Amino acid sequence: MVKFSHQARQVYIQRLKEETFDVVIIGGGITGAGIAMQAAASGMKAALIEMQDFAEGTSSRSTKLVHGGIRYLKQFDVEVVAETVSERAVVQHIAPHIPKPDPMLLPLYDEPGASYSIFELEVAMDLYDSLANITDGPYANKMLTTEEVLQRQPNLLQDKLIGGGSYLDFNNNDSRLVIENIKQAQTDGAVPVNRLKAIGFTYNEDKQLTGVTVEDMLGDEQFSIETKLIVNATGPWVDTVRELDTKVEDVPMMRPTKGVHLVIDRDKLSVSQPVYFDSGDNDKRMIFVLPRFGKTYFGTTDTDYDGELAKPKVDRADVDYLIKAVNHRFPDANLTLADIESSWAGLRPLILSHASSDYNGGNKQGLSDEVFKQLVTLFDDYRDDKVSRLTVEKEMKELLDSSSNSEASPSSVSRGSELLVDDSGLITIAGGKITDYRKMAEAVMQEVNTQLSDRGKIFSLVDSANYKISGGQFAVEEYDQVMLSLTKLAMDKGITEEASHQLATLYGTNLPQVLEGFSSAARYADKYEVPMEVAVSLVYALDYEMTYTAIDFFLRRTNYMLFDIKALDQLVEPTLLIIKEHLDLSDEEYETQVQLLKQEIDEHSLAYLK
Repeated sequence: MVKFSHQARQVYIQRLKEETFDVVIIGGGITGAGIAMQAAASGMKAALIEMQDFAEGTSSRSTKLVHGGIRYLKQFDVEVVAETVSERAVVQHIAPHIPKPDPMLLPLYDEPGASYSIFELEVAMDLYDSLANITDGPYANKMLTTEEVLQRQPNLLQDKLIGGGSYLDFNNNDSRLVIENIKQAQTDGAVPVNRLKAIGFTYNEDKQLTGVTVEDMLGDEQFSIETKLIVNATGPWVDTVRELDTKVEDVPMMRPTKGVHLVIDRDKLSVSQPVYFDSGDNDKRMIFVLPRFGKTYFGTTDTDYDGELAKPKVDRADVDYLIKAVNHRFPDANLTLADIESSWAGLRPLILSHASSDYNGGNKQGLSDEVFKQLVTLFDDYRDDKVSRLTVEKEMKELLDSSSNSEASPSSVSRGSELLVDDSGLITIAGGKITDYRKMAEAVMQEVNTQLSDRGKIFSLVDSANYKISGGQFAVEEYDQVMLSLTKLAMDKGITEEASHQLATLYGTNLPQVLEGFSSAARYADKYEVPMEVAVSLVYALDYEMTYTAIDFFLRRTNYMLFDIKALDQLVEPTLLIIKEHLDLSDEEYETQVQLLKQEIDEHSLAYLK
């Protein structure tokens, strides 16, 4: 594998200057990464540019789930759940080292504004499992009595608790999903480069796009990349990029909303599994509380946002809202601002024409009245013991199949996303969610392939639902065995069992390559007194993940800044010195990184609010 490093970045930039590409993707978040991966795997000459670090925007700031959207079922929005539960399984299949099963507990309360009654939850979960083809086994949904809910989570509010349910969802490492897609694209021949900002376009005499002009954010150089097609996959920046196109009318597409998550130590609030509940404020919002790496994090908010897209910040109002909701459901927690160890704020790239945020079930493109009434009757019969669950599942599938055959808008790729081709030829993919990223990328590739075919270039598109991404070269059912084998590889190098297991789950089948840097890492570990697992991860990130700054490493290549921020007290200085030495940075570059890292830690720890 050719090194994919900051040191090789100038080689990639030279290629961008000299070569003509079939497609250039603007945006290095999850959608752009998925497009680049599919394009390269299909044999196209592809490039990807990102003005920040890969995944620095929305795609490292999610709730960190690949989930099926059970919330939509409270509005009988069956189609969206059918989409998301199927894609959830696909993402696990192509990246088995990243999404992992993590059943969700949903307690029910008899209070105004409750999202579900007991019967509604039972129907929703049965429907959910049916769409996901889960019939039995450890991950099948289960209705729980009040006592059973409290057995699982005894610190929950007991007042007005009437029961609950448990159903399958998946946790996710969002930024790792992005970087693994990008690494696979690079392995297959794509040219991805971070910190290159699109600042304009070039055109031919027919006013069709022929290239994109970029600015190197690490220097003062500007140049143009020649290409046949350009894809705008910039999430919240979709309108900003479209405004660069002189042939596009200034019609805004996006309505970003901000979501906030807060991290505390599990000693402050311990949950046995992810928990999902109404806020208790009768505001139709639901809150996640999730365990991860010995911490507990919770969110999210959903508020309109009109600030700087690159730097959404956590406000005191965000903190107060979430702490109030969590303290209400967990009365003994008594959380305060001082308990918050880390945090993050992200923007959802929602589409303006959609009437409301799709985060909690808005943007509903519901069933027809006829199908809706048939479903209600079917569920009523089930409740009255007139039909069996098997009959419900069979008839529900028939109703869903008949409903899904109705014509949909040709611009609708998946729920909450749109594909648009402007007069200049600029292809824009807007909206969407992490769970849908592969499907959105697939729709873009079909459009790209059609346009390239019209120009005489014929490609056979990769079967992206079965194309493994970097680090995921094994079957889902082999997960435990593969992790055990990979863990042993790291332990044989003298790394502790716990740290070895963490490396295995972080890198999957790339771990042997990570360990190839062991000798360099050992030298750094000894010289700068850092744990071996940190040193070996850092060397790999610098050599094969185009890592440039300590922020890249602590926040997006690993999760130290989110889930182990206190460890940075001991790791910051040696990590900065290793980066300086390994990348041969100037004193000025080093000092800049020192200051930027301090600012980032202060922001994530909410120092400005405390």
